Amino acid sequence: MTTERADVIIGLEAHVQLTTQSKLFCGCSTRYQDSEPNTHTCPICLGLPGSLPVVNEMAIVYAERVAKALSCSVQQTQFYRKNYYYPDLPKGFQISQYDFPLGTNGYMMVDSEGQERRIRIRRVHLEEDPGKLTYRGTIENAQYSLIDYNRSGVPLLEVVTEPDLRAPKEARRFLNKLRNILEYLDVFDGNLEGSLRVDANISIAGGQRAEVKNISSYKGVEKALLFEITRQRNLLRRGIHIMQETRHFDEARGITISLRSKEQEHDYRYFPEPDLPRVDPEPVAEQFPQQVQVELPDAKRHRFIEQYRISDYLAKVLTASKPLADYFETVAARVDPSAAASWVVDVLQGELNYRGLTLDAFSPNFLIDVITNVNQGTITENAAVEVIRTVLDTGATPCEIIDAQALQAVPVEQITAAVKQAVEENPQAVDDYHSGKKGALNFLVGQVMKKTRGRADPTLTNRLIREQL
Repeated sequence: MTTERADVIIGLEAHVQLTTQSKLFCGCSTRYQDSEPNTHTCPICLGLPGSLPVVNEMAIVYAERVAKALSCSVQQTQFYRKNYYYPDLPKGFQISQYDFPLGTNGYMMVDSEGQERRIRIRRVHLEEDPGKLTYRGTIENAQYSLIDYNRSGVPLLEVVTEPDLRAPKEARRFLNKLRNILEYLDVFDGNLEGSLRVDANISIAGGQRAEVKNISSYKGVEKALLFEITRQRNLLRRGIHIMQETRHFDEARGITISLRSKEQEHDYRYFPEPDLPRVDPEPVAEQFPQQVQVELPDAKRHRFIEQYRISDYLAKVLTASKPLADYFETVAARVDPSAAASWVVDVLQGELNYRGLTLDAFSPNFLIDVITNVNQGTITENAAVEVIRTVLDTGATPCEIIDAQALQAVPVEQITAAVKQAVEENPQAVDDYHSGKKGALNFLVGQVMKKTRGRADPTLTNRLIREQL
């Protein structure tokens, strides 16, 4: 069943924890991830009577940077009280932005099956994060839950799209690119638990929308939307009315579960927060200018294509992560950029992903050494791949591995002798080659590789065998 159809309507609400040092309205540290429960709290983030909030200026600065990166109009903003009861919300309301969000009417270009589509951004606004509920069991059968308020009050930036997305895969690509932009701006750390959570709204034309709450991974968003499309289509096919509701995604089972009927905006009884004034983000941001103008992913991709003369595909992969882009530029400064791009994307990334390692496991200087040895003819490309694998597995340096395993490329004379020997020992393969069988040449190349322990240059070996035949 295809899910990429015009009747699928998807909108996303991405909640991003900003990496300020303190919370949105108090001085408690935001680095709570490895701490004991309820140790990063104070009267303000616990909502105790008489406590008064004060806005964290750096959170305003970070939010303004994101809004501008998403091509939003930035405006004077007002905090509101969003009233609802939930155990992880100690005040009984959440301080958020309602009528006057910080950023409005933006967009992001997202790759969709080889073409770029404009996904409109409705609003970008700040709010405080609630606490965290830990269920003893699953959300359906837990006898009780525990509450940790360490997260309560952490600056949360919400990015709300228009319902422009048309497929789960497209939604995942949007989130990947959003994360990429946030990391380029240095306002977000995607490696922290709970740093990005998504509410996905989805409907099939002819039915009400369902909101799937608090999905904690991009893969989870795609799976939840795939499940919802199937569920809603099955209901519509059977003539059953789709309720507007809030649902929970059970990642273990890959299904969504009904939680409650969907609230309307008036249910929250929004009204301006009386303890906070309006904030104009522009003058605040001017007090904290960025040291260097940030080059965003799309601009960097176009620069890579022009400056380094690499393909659009390689440029997209390299700029999909700021650490990867920086790594490539370090290598490209000392070796041929085209070769650097190919080795980083086609070889190194695959080996790192296979082992579950990060770029820190393979120094840029190591890759420079490997590429230099290939270019000088010291080792073959096959041997270079073996060097990279051995470095990752043992921690030795490329030069140590080349010497220890005698991976230096063999001289032409030795390859020529091995070719002559392979041809003489395999008359059937010679006859097969002359009769037009394609596999014969590859067989003979393989025999030469065996005799030279894989150290013969494949291109040169291929040419010498053809000449011998």
